[in-house]
Amino acid sequence: MYWSRPLILVLVPLLFLTPCGAVVASEPARHPLRIHPENPRYFTDGTTAPDGSLKAVYLTGSHTWNNLVDMGRSDPPGAFDFDAYLEFLEKHHHNFIRLWAWDSTTWDTRANGALGKDFIHHAAPLPWVRTGPGKALDDKPKFDLTKFESEYFERLRSRVEAAGRRGIYVGVMFFEGWGLMHGNRRRNTEDGWAWRSHPFNPANNVNHLTIEGSDALSGRVHTLRYPEANKLQAAYLRKVVDTVNDLDNVFYEVLNEGGEKEWNWWVIRTVQEYRQTKPKQHPIGNTGHGAERLASMLASPADWISPGRVDGFAEDPPAWNENKVSLLDTDHIWGVGGNAAWVWKSFLRGHNPIFMDPYDGSVLGQDRGWGPLRAAMGHTRRFAERVNLAAMQPRDELTSTGYCLADPGREYLVYQPRKGEAFTVELKAGVYRFEWFDPAKGAPAGDGRIKTPGGAQQFKTPSAGEAVLYLKQAD
Repeated sequence: MYWSRPLILVLVPLLFLTPCGAVVASEPARHPLRIHPENPRYFTDGTTAPDGSLKAVYLTGSHTWNNLVDMGRSDPPGAFDFDAYLEFLEKHHHNFIRLWAWDSTTWDTRANGALGKDFIHHAAPLPWVRTGPGKALDDKPKFDLTKFESEYFERLRSRVEAAGRRGIYVGVMFFEGWGLMHGNRRRNTEDGWAWRSHPFNPANNVNHLTIEGSDALSGRVHTLRYPEANKLQAAYLRKVVDTVNDLDNVFYEVLNEGGEKEWNWWVIRTVQEYRQTKPKQHPIGNTGHGAERLASMLASPADWISPGRVDGFAEDPPAWNENKVSLLDTDHIWGVGGNAAWVWKSFLRGHNPIFMDPYDGSVLGQDRGWGPLRAAMGHTRRFAERVNLAAMQPRDELTSTGYCLADPGREYLVYQPRKGEAFTVELKAGVYRFEWFDPAKGAPAGDGRIKTPGGAQQFKTPSAGEAVLYLKQAD
Protein backbone atom coordinates (compact mmCIF):
# COMPACT_ATOMS: atom_id res chain seq x y z
CA MET A 1 0.00 0.00 0.00
CA TYR A 2 1.19 3.52 -0.77
CA TRP A 3 1.91 5.60 2.28
CA SER A 4 1.90 9.39 2.10
CA ARG A 5 4.58 11.23 4.04
CA PRO A 6 3.19 14.50 5.30
CA LEU A 7 5.25 17.39 6.64
CA ILE A 8 3.80 19.71 9.20
CA LEU A 9 4.61 23.37 9.62
CA VAL A 10 4.12 24.29 13.21
CA LEU A 11 4.51 27.55 15.12
CA VAL A 12 5.50 26.16 18.49
CA PRO A 13 8.75 26.08 20.46
CA LEU A 14 10.65 23.02 19.30
CA LEU A 15 11.70 21.93 22.75
CA PHE A 16 8.13 20.85 23.48
CA LEU A 17 7.97 18.38 20.58
CA THR A 18 8.24 14.75 21.60
CA PRO A 19 10.68 12.87 19.32
CA CYS A 20 9.45 9.93 17.29
CA GLY A 21 9.47 6.75 19.33
CA ALA A 22 9.79 8.49 22.69
CA VAL A 23 7.31 7.13 25.21
CA VAL A 24 5.90 9.71 27.59
CA ALA A 25 3.66 8.20 30.22
CA SER A 26 0.21 9.77 30.23
CA GLU A 27 -1.44 10.88 33.41
CA PRO A 28 -4.29 8.67 34.63
CA ALA A 29 -7.79 9.67 33.59
CA ARG A 30 -9.21 11.68 36.49
CA HIS A 31 -12.60 12.97 35.35
CA PRO A 32 -15.43 11.69 33.13
CA LEU A 33 -15.61 13.32 29.72
CA ARG A 34 -18.49 15.43 28.47
CA ILE A 35 -19.02 17.34 25.23
CA HIS A 36 -17.09 20.62 25.26
CA PRO A 37 -19.71 23.39 25.61
CA GLU A 38 -17.90 25.82 23.28
CA ASN A 39 -16.46 23.35 20.76
CA PRO A 40 -18.60 20.19 20.46
CA ARG A 41 -16.14 18.57 18.07
CA TYR A 42 -14.30 17.49 21.21
CA PHE A 43 -14.85 16.34 24.74
CA THR A 44 -13.56 17.99 27.91
CA ASP A 45 -12.65 16.46 31.24
CA GLY A 46 -13.43 19.71 33.04
CA THR A 47 -9.81 20.76 33.58
CA THR A 48 -8.86 24.32 32.71
CA ALA A 49 -6.05 26.05 30.84
CA PRO A 50 -3.98 28.84 32.47
CA ASP A 51 -6.42 31.42 31.05
CA GLY A 52 -9.32 29.68 32.80
CA SER A 53 -10.88 28.18 29.65
CA LEU A 54 -11.97 24.54 29.51
CA LYS A 55 -9.45 22.26 27.84
CA ALA A 56 -10.56 20.15 24.91
CA VAL A 57 -9.67 16.45 24.79
CA TYR A 58 -8.76 14.91 21.41
CA LEU A 59 -9.24 11.15 21.19
CA THR A 60 -7.37 8.78 18.91
CA GLY A 61 -6.20 5.18 19.07
CA SER A 62 -6.07 1.60 17.83
CA HIS A 63 -8.80 -0.86 18.74
CA THR A 64 -8.84 -4.56 17.93
CA TRP A 65 -11.52 -7.26 17.95
CA ASN A 66 -10.33 -9.47 20.81
CA ASN A 67 -9.30 -6.83 23.36
CA LEU A 68 -12.12 -7.97 25.71
CA VAL A 69 -13.42 -11.32 24.48
CA ASP A 70 -10.68 -13.86 23.67
CA MET A 71 -10.75 -15.15 20.08
CA GLY A 72 -8.72 -17.89 18.45
CA ARG A 73 -8.56 -21.24 16.69
CA SER A 74 -8.66 -23.28 19.88
CA ASP A 75 -11.69 -23.85 22.06
CA PRO A 76 -11.44 -22.24 24.54
CA PRO A 77 -9.39 -19.57 22.76
CA GLY A 78 -5.99 -18.46 23.97
CA ALA A 79 -5.77 -15.45 26.28
CA PHE A 80 -5.21 -11.97 24.84
CA ASP A 81 -2.23 -10.18 26.43
CA PHE A 82 -3.95 -6.97 27.50
CA ASP A 83 -0.93 -5.55 29.32
CA ALA A 84 1.20 -5.84 26.17
CA TYR A 85 -1.61 -4.20 24.21
CA LEU A 86 -1.68 -1.25 26.61
CA GLU A 87 2.09 -0.87 26.27
CA PHE A 88 1.66 -0.87 22.48
CA LEU A 89 -0.98 1.88 22.75
CA GLU A 90 1.11 3.95 25.14
CA LYS A 91 4.17 3.62 22.90
CA HIS A 92 2.15 5.15 20.07
CA HIS A 93 0.68 7.88 22.32
CA HIS A 94 -2.89 6.68 21.81
CA ASN A 95 -5.61 7.55 24.30
CA PHE A 96 -8.81 5.82 23.12
CA ILE A 97 -9.96 2.29 22.32
CA ARG A 98 -13.23 0.56 21.61
CA LEU A 99 -13.48 -2.43 23.95
CA TRP A 100 -15.17 -4.98 21.73
CA ALA A 101 -18.19 -7.02 22.68
CA TRP A 102 -18.80 -10.15 20.63
CA ASP A 103 -22.35 -11.53 20.62
CA SER A 104 -21.74 -14.99 19.15
CA THR A 105 -19.56 -17.83 20.37
CA THR A 106 -17.80 -18.02 16.99
CA TRP A 107 -16.58 -15.69 14.25
CA ASP A 108 -16.29 -17.08 10.75
CA THR A 109 -13.74 -14.71 9.25
CA ARG A 110 -12.54 -16.78 6.33
CA ALA A 111 -13.54 -13.90 4.06
CA ASN A 112 -10.60 -11.98 5.59
CA GLY A 113 -7.77 -14.19 4.46
CA ALA A 114 -5.68 -11.17 3.46
CA LEU A 115 -5.52 -10.26 7.16
CA GLY A 116 -4.31 -13.71 8.12
CA LYS A 117 -7.72 -14.57 9.59
CA ASP A 118 -8.77 -17.35 7.22
CA PHE A 119 -10.27 -19.59 9.90
CA ILE A 120 -13.21 -19.84 12.30
CA HIS A 121 -12.56 -18.17 15.67
CA HIS A 122 -13.97 -19.34 18.97
CA ALA A 123 -14.97 -16.47 21.28
CA ALA A 124 -15.18 -16.45 25.10
CA PRO A 125 -16.18 -15.43 27.69
CA LEU A 126 -19.64 -14.00 26.93
CA PRO A 127 -21.81 -12.10 29.45
CA TRP A 128 -24.12 -15.00 30.35
CA VAL A 129 -23.53 -18.29 32.18
CA ARG A 130 -23.87 -21.61 30.37
CA THR A 131 -25.83 -23.55 32.96
CA GLY A 132 -28.07 -25.89 30.99
CA PRO A 133 -30.14 -27.97 31.29
CA GLY A 134 -29.86 -29.10 27.72
CA LYS A 135 -27.29 -28.62 25.02
CA ALA A 136 -26.93 -25.66 22.68
CA LEU A 137 -26.22 -26.06 18.97
CA ASP A 138 -22.50 -26.28 19.72
CA ASP A 139 -23.13 -29.27 22.04
CA LYS A 140 -22.27 -27.24 25.15
CA PRO A 141 -24.70 -26.31 27.96
CA LYS A 142 -27.35 -23.79 27.04
CA PHE A 143 -27.10 -20.17 28.25
CA ASP A 144 -29.28 -18.82 31.04
CA LEU A 145 -29.81 -15.20 29.99
CA THR A 146 -30.92 -14.22 33.51
CA LYS A 147 -27.53 -15.14 35.01
CA PHE A 148 -24.37 -13.17 34.37
CA GLU A 149 -20.91 -14.63 33.87
CA SER A 150 -18.73 -13.15 36.61
CA GLU A 151 -15.52 -13.71 34.63
CA TYR A 152 -16.79 -11.44 31.85
CA PHE A 153 -17.70 -8.54 34.11
CA GLU A 154 -14.60 -8.86 36.29
CA ARG A 155 -12.51 -8.73 33.12
CA LEU A 156 -14.48 -5.76 31.80
CA ARG A 157 -13.85 -3.75 34.94
CA SER A 158 -10.20 -4.70 35.33
CA ARG A 159 -9.39 -3.78 31.72
CA VAL A 160 -11.13 -0.42 31.90
CA GLU A 161 -9.26 0.26 35.16
CA ALA A 162 -5.91 -0.74 33.66
CA ALA A 163 -6.45 1.49 30.63
CA GLY A 164 -7.47 4.41 32.85
CA ARG A 165 -4.23 4.20 34.80
CA ARG A 166 -2.45 4.95 31.50
CA GLY A 167 -4.78 7.80 30.55
CA ILE A 168 -6.63 5.74 27.93
CA TYR A 169 -10.38 6.20 27.51
CA VAL A 170 -12.42 3.09 26.78
CA GLY A 171 -15.52 2.83 24.63
CA VAL A 172 -17.41 -0.08 26.22
CA MET A 173 -19.39 -1.76 23.46
CA PHE A 174 -22.71 -3.20 24.66
CA PHE A 175 -23.58 -5.37 21.64
CA GLU A 176 -21.98 -6.50 18.37
CA GLY A 177 -24.35 -6.07 15.43
CA TRP A 178 -22.11 -6.72 12.42
CA GLY A 179 -22.30 -10.49 12.84
CA LEU A 180 -26.07 -10.75 12.47
CA MET A 181 -26.62 -7.94 9.97
CA HIS A 182 -23.54 -8.13 7.74
CA GLY A 183 -21.45 -11.21 8.48
CA ASN A 184 -24.05 -13.94 8.92
CA ARG A 185 -24.35 -14.60 5.19
CA ARG A 186 -21.10 -13.56 3.59
CA ARG A 187 -19.04 -14.83 0.69
CA ASN A 188 -16.46 -17.46 1.67
CA THR A 189 -18.16 -18.14 5.02
CA GLU A 190 -20.79 -20.64 6.10
CA ASP A 191 -24.31 -19.19 5.96
CA GLY A 192 -25.88 -18.60 9.36
CA TRP A 193 -22.75 -18.89 11.49
CA ALA A 194 -23.49 -15.81 13.63
CA TRP A 195 -27.10 -16.81 14.35
CA ARG A 196 -26.37 -20.46 15.08
CA SER A 197 -23.82 -19.45 17.73
CA HIS A 198 -25.81 -16.53 19.23
CA PRO A 199 -26.95 -16.87 22.87
CA PHE A 200 -30.36 -15.33 22.01
CA ASN A 201 -31.06 -18.05 19.44
CA PRO A 202 -33.90 -20.03 21.10
CA ALA A 203 -31.95 -23.24 20.52
CA ASN A 204 -29.06 -21.90 22.62
CA ASN A 205 -30.76 -20.76 25.85
CA VAL A 206 -33.07 -22.03 28.59
CA ASN A 207 -35.24 -18.89 28.62
CA HIS A 208 -37.78 -19.99 26.00
CA LEU A 209 -37.35 -16.90 23.88
CA THR A 210 -39.52 -16.55 20.83
CA ILE A 211 -37.76 -14.75 17.99
CA GLU A 212 -40.46 -14.65 15.33
CA GLY A 213 -39.39 -14.97 11.74
CA SER A 214 -36.14 -16.67 12.67
CA ASP A 215 -35.03 -19.90 11.08
CA ALA A 216 -32.00 -22.15 11.24
CA LEU A 217 -29.87 -19.58 9.40
CA SER A 218 -30.96 -16.13 10.53
CA GLY A 219 -32.65 -14.14 13.27
CA ARG A 220 -32.78 -10.56 14.56
CA VAL A 221 -32.50 -9.69 18.23
CA HIS A 222 -31.49 -6.01 18.00
CA THR A 223 -35.10 -4.94 17.64
CA LEU A 224 -38.02 -3.85 19.83
CA ARG A 225 -40.33 -6.55 18.42
CA TYR A 226 -39.61 -9.03 21.24
CA PRO A 227 -40.32 -7.58 24.72
CA GLU A 228 -38.98 -10.60 26.60
CA ALA A 229 -35.64 -10.28 24.81
CA ASN A 230 -35.63 -6.53 25.49
CA LYS A 231 -36.10 -7.14 29.23
CA LEU A 232 -33.03 -9.37 29.22
CA GLN A 233 -31.08 -6.79 27.22
CA ALA A 234 -32.09 -3.99 29.61
CA ALA A 235 -30.89 -6.04 32.60
CA TYR A 236 -27.57 -6.58 30.84
CA LEU A 237 -27.23 -2.83 30.11
CA ARG A 238 -27.76 -2.04 33.80
CA LYS A 239 -25.19 -4.67 34.77
CA VAL A 240 -22.56 -3.09 32.51
CA VAL A 241 -23.27 0.39 33.90
CA ASP A 242 -23.10 -0.94 37.46
CA THR A 243 -19.74 -2.54 36.67
CA VAL A 244 -17.90 0.53 35.37
CA ASN A 245 -19.86 3.68 36.26
CA ASP A 246 -17.54 4.76 39.06
CA LEU A 247 -14.52 4.81 36.71
CA ASP A 248 -13.53 8.04 34.94
CA ASN A 249 -12.32 6.77 31.57
CA VAL A 250 -15.60 5.25 30.38
CA PHE A 251 -17.56 5.69 27.15
CA TYR A 252 -20.49 3.57 26.03
CA GLU A 253 -21.37 2.38 22.53
CA VAL A 254 -24.70 0.82 21.54
CA LEU A 255 -23.34 -1.77 19.13
CA ASN A 256 -20.89 -2.20 16.30
CA GLU A 257 -23.10 -1.64 13.23
CA GLY A 258 -26.50 -3.15 12.60
CA GLY A 259 -29.53 -3.04 14.85
CA GLU A 260 -32.65 -1.08 14.02
CA LYS A 261 -32.99 2.67 14.50
CA GLU A 262 -35.75 2.44 17.12
CA TRP A 263 -33.85 -0.22 19.10
CA ASN A 264 -30.57 1.71 18.88
CA TRP A 265 -32.25 4.80 20.28
CA TRP A 266 -33.98 2.69 22.96
CA VAL A 267 -30.60 1.40 24.15
CA ILE A 268 -29.26 4.96 24.35
CA ARG A 269 -32.26 6.22 26.33
CA THR A 270 -32.29 3.16 28.61
CA VAL A 271 -28.65 3.77 29.53
CA GLN A 272 -29.13 7.53 29.89
CA GLU A 273 -32.09 7.06 32.21
CA TYR A 274 -30.25 4.51 34.33
CA ARG A 275 -27.03 6.52 34.52
CA GLN A 276 -29.05 9.40 36.02
CA THR A 277 -29.24 7.26 39.16
CA LYS A 278 -25.43 7.02 39.22
CA PRO A 279 -22.72 9.46 40.34
CA LYS A 280 -21.08 9.77 36.91
CA GLN A 281 -22.62 10.52 33.52
CA HIS A 282 -20.53 8.93 30.79
CA PRO A 283 -21.03 9.65 27.06
CA ILE A 284 -22.79 7.11 24.85
CA GLY A 285 -22.27 6.69 21.11
CA ASN A 286 -24.30 5.49 18.14
CA THR A 287 -22.50 3.52 15.41
CA GLY A 288 -25.49 1.75 13.91
CA HIS A 289 -24.24 1.53 10.33
CA GLY A 290 -26.51 -0.58 8.18
CA ALA A 291 -29.57 0.52 10.16
CA GLU A 292 -28.92 4.27 10.30
CA ARG A 293 -27.37 6.95 8.14
CA LEU A 294 -25.62 10.11 9.29
CA ALA A 295 -28.77 12.26 9.60
CA SER A 296 -30.42 9.64 11.82
CA MET A 297 -27.38 9.23 14.07
CA LEU A 298 -27.09 13.03 14.42
CA ALA A 299 -30.77 13.24 15.38
CA SER A 300 -30.40 10.45 17.94
CA PRO A 301 -29.92 11.13 21.67
CA ALA A 302 -26.30 9.92 21.45
CA ASP A 303 -23.34 12.10 22.53
CA TRP A 304 -20.99 10.89 19.80
CA ILE A 305 -21.22 9.08 16.49
CA SER A 306 -18.97 7.57 13.83
CA PRO A 307 -19.62 8.79 10.26
CA GLY A 308 -18.91 6.22 7.56
CA ARG A 309 -18.12 5.76 3.90
CA VAL A 310 -21.78 5.65 2.92
CA ASP A 311 -22.15 9.11 4.50
CA GLY A 312 -19.31 10.56 2.39
CA PHE A 313 -16.55 10.26 5.02
CA ALA A 314 -13.78 8.25 3.44
CA GLU A 315 -10.35 9.08 1.97
CA ASP A 316 -11.04 12.83 2.10
CA PRO A 317 -13.46 13.38 5.02
CA PRO A 318 -15.30 16.72 4.99
CA ALA A 319 -14.99 19.22 7.83
CA TRP A 320 -17.00 18.43 10.95
CA ASN A 321 -19.30 21.19 12.24
CA GLU A 322 -21.96 19.21 14.10
CA ASN A 323 -23.09 19.22 17.74
CA LYS A 324 -21.95 15.65 18.43
CA VAL A 325 -18.36 14.44 18.60
CA SER A 326 -17.12 12.53 15.53
CA LEU A 327 -15.02 9.48 16.34
CA LEU A 328 -14.11 8.81 12.72
CA ASP A 329 -13.39 5.10 12.57
CA THR A 330 -11.69 3.23 9.74
CA ASP A 331 -13.94 0.30 10.71
CA HIS A 332 -16.90 2.04 9.06
CA ILE A 333 -14.92 3.21 6.02
CA TRP A 334 -12.62 0.34 4.98
CA GLY A 335 -12.94 -2.15 7.80
CA VAL A 336 -9.16 -2.31 8.12
CA GLY A 337 -7.66 0.47 6.01
CA GLY A 338 -6.50 4.06 5.79
CA ASN A 339 -3.09 5.68 5.90
CA ALA A 340 -1.17 8.43 7.63
CA ALA A 341 -2.47 11.13 5.27
CA TRP A 342 -6.06 10.18 6.18
CA VAL A 343 -5.25 10.69 9.88
CA TRP A 344 -3.91 14.20 9.28
CA LYS A 345 -6.82 15.16 7.05
CA SER A 346 -9.31 13.89 9.64
CA PHE A 347 -7.61 15.71 12.50
CA LEU A 348 -7.43 19.02 10.67
CA ARG A 349 -11.08 18.78 9.72
CA GLY A 350 -12.30 18.46 13.28
CA HIS A 351 -12.61 14.68 13.68
CA ASN A 352 -11.15 12.28 16.25
CA PRO A 353 -9.70 9.49 14.03
CA ILE A 354 -9.46 5.90 15.32
CA PHE A 355 -8.14 2.76 13.65
CA MET A 356 -9.58 -0.77 13.37
CA ASP A 357 -6.24 -2.43 14.00
CA PRO A 358 -5.41 -6.05 13.06
CA TYR A 359 -2.97 -6.06 15.99
CA ASP A 360 -2.46 -9.55 17.39
CA GLY A 361 0.53 -8.98 19.63
CA SER A 362 2.96 -10.51 17.14
CA VAL A 363 5.37 -9.17 14.56
CA LEU A 364 2.86 -10.23 11.89
CA GLY A 365 0.05 -8.25 13.49
CA GLN A 366 2.16 -5.18 14.12
CA ASP A 367 4.18 -4.86 10.92
CA ARG A 368 1.83 -5.23 7.97
CA GLY A 369 2.35 -1.66 6.85
CA TRP A 370 0.18 0.02 9.47
CA GLY A 371 3.07 1.63 11.35
CA PRO A 372 2.82 5.07 9.68
CA LEU A 373 -0.92 5.28 10.39
CA ARG A 374 -0.43 4.33 14.04
CA ALA A 375 2.38 6.85 14.39
CA ALA A 376 0.31 9.59 12.76
CA MET A 377 -2.42 9.22 15.37
CA GLY A 378 0.13 9.76 18.11
CA HIS A 379 1.67 12.75 16.32
CA THR A 380 -1.71 14.43 15.86
CA ARG A 381 -2.46 13.91 19.53
CA ARG A 382 0.79 15.63 20.48
CA PHE A 383 -0.20 18.64 18.41
CA ALA A 384 -3.70 18.58 19.91
CA GLU A 385 -2.11 18.76 23.36
CA ARG A 386 0.12 21.70 22.38
CA VAL A 387 -2.44 23.97 20.75
CA ASN A 388 -5.45 25.60 22.35
CA LEU A 389 -7.69 23.01 20.71
CA ALA A 390 -10.91 24.30 22.27
CA ALA A 391 -10.52 27.55 20.32
CA MET A 392 -9.68 25.93 16.98
CA GLN A 393 -12.03 25.08 14.13
CA PRO A 394 -11.60 23.55 10.67
CA ARG A 395 -11.06 26.51 8.33
CA ASP A 396 -10.24 24.96 4.97
CA GLU A 397 -10.84 28.27 3.17
CA LEU A 398 -7.81 29.82 4.87
CA THR A 399 -5.29 27.71 2.91
CA SER A 400 -4.83 26.67 -0.70
CA THR A 401 -4.24 23.10 0.54
CA GLY A 402 -7.79 22.77 1.87
CA TYR A 403 -6.70 21.43 5.28
CA CYS A 404 -6.50 23.90 8.15
CA LEU A 405 -7.38 23.88 11.83
CA ALA A 406 -7.19 27.44 13.14
CA ASP A 407 -7.91 30.05 15.73
CA PRO A 408 -7.32 32.94 13.29
CA GLY A 409 -4.72 35.43 14.44
CA ARG A 410 -3.45 33.08 17.16
CA GLU A 411 -2.76 29.56 15.87
CA TYR A 412 -2.90 27.76 12.52
CA LEU A 413 -2.16 24.13 11.74
CA VAL A 414 -2.03 23.40 8.00
CA TYR A 415 -1.53 20.16 6.09
CA GLN A 416 -0.08 20.05 2.56
CA PRO A 417 -0.77 16.63 0.99
CA ARG A 418 0.77 17.50 -2.38
CA LYS A 419 4.47 16.78 -2.25
CA GLY A 420 6.82 19.71 -2.67
CA GLU A 421 4.16 22.24 -3.70
CA ALA A 422 4.15 25.78 -2.34
CA PHE A 423 0.91 26.85 -0.70
CA THR A 424 -0.69 29.90 0.87
CA VAL A 425 -2.24 30.58 4.26
CA GLU A 426 -4.54 33.53 4.87
CA LEU A 427 -3.14 35.13 8.01
CA LYS A 428 -4.18 38.05 10.15
CA ALA A 429 -1.59 40.79 10.59
CA GLY A 430 1.05 40.05 13.17
CA VAL A 431 4.26 38.27 14.07
CA TYR A 432 4.25 34.48 14.11
CA ARG A 433 6.62 31.72 15.07
CA PHE A 434 6.48 28.71 12.79
CA GLU A 435 7.68 25.13 12.74
CA TRP A 436 7.81 22.35 10.19
CA PHE A 437 7.29 18.78 11.27
CA ASP A 438 8.02 15.69 9.21
CA PRO A 439 5.52 12.98 10.25
CA ALA A 440 7.36 10.29 8.31
CA LYS A 441 10.37 10.85 10.54
CA GLY A 442 8.39 11.99 13.56
CA ALA A 443 10.68 14.96 13.99
CA PRO A 444 10.77 18.75 13.48
CA ALA A 445 12.01 19.90 10.06
CA GLY A 446 12.80 23.57 10.68
CA ASP A 447 11.45 26.66 12.36
CA GLY A 448 11.48 30.42 12.09
CA ARG A 449 9.65 33.69 12.53
CA ILE A 450 7.65 35.82 10.13
CA LYS A 451 5.96 39.21 10.21
CA THR A 452 2.98 39.78 7.94
CA PRO A 453 0.63 42.70 7.25
CA GLY A 454 -2.11 40.13 6.79
CA GLY A 455 -3.49 38.32 3.77
CA ALA A 456 -2.25 35.36 1.78
CA GLN A 457 1.23 34.30 2.90
CA GLN A 458 3.12 31.79 0.77
CA PHE A 459 5.05 28.87 2.27
CA LYS A 460 7.34 26.33 0.66
CA THR A 461 7.88 23.00 2.35
CA PRO A 462 11.49 22.41 3.46
CA SER A 463 11.61 19.05 1.67
CA ALA A 464 10.05 17.32 -1.32
CA GLY A 465 7.53 15.51 0.84
CA GLU A 466 4.09 16.34 2.15
CA ALA A 467 3.94 18.83 4.94
CA VAL A 468 2.12 20.24 7.94
CA LEU A 469 2.70 23.82 9.00
CA TYR A 470 2.05 25.13 12.50
CA LEU A 471 1.90 28.90 13.06
CA LYS A 472 1.57 30.53 16.48
CA GLN A 473 1.28 34.18 17.32
CA ALA A 474 4.53 35.44 18.81
CA ASP A 475 4.41 36.68 22.40
